[in-house]
Amino acid sequence: MAATDNDSLVRDFVNTFNSKDAAALGPYLADDVVFHNYGDSPVEGRDAVVALWRGVFANFERVEFETVHQAVNGDVVIAEQIHGLSLPGGKLAPVMNMAVYELRDGRIAAWRDYTNPGYAASLLQA
Repeated sequence: MAATDNDSLVRDFVNTFNSKDAAALGPYLADDVVFHNYGDSPVEGRDAVVALWRGVFANFERVEFETVHQAVNGDVVIAEQIHGLSLPGGKLAPVMNMAVYELRDGRIAAWRDYTNPGYAASLLQA
């Protein structure tokens, strides 16, 4: 993790998803990070968040995340993203996502993803 500012840190973090290596997400996260994905219960702690993404990566053949727009105000970063996901044998589904990151001491301490889960499911089944 070589990012020196919050804008670069979050962009690098999002690009790390493309490797489908859950362990590579860990260095970006605070020990007590709280991840809240719209519609799901919050996941607390670095190890729990990494384990969650290990499971997600195992379910998808391709993961291609992209930042469309990003705004930074101090330790808060708001990012419009496309989460490209494909199930085995399926087409890449471009799931639109808004994410809010709160940073502390150069790591993500809080992370909230806002996606329409029904629309995402319909894209993945196409």
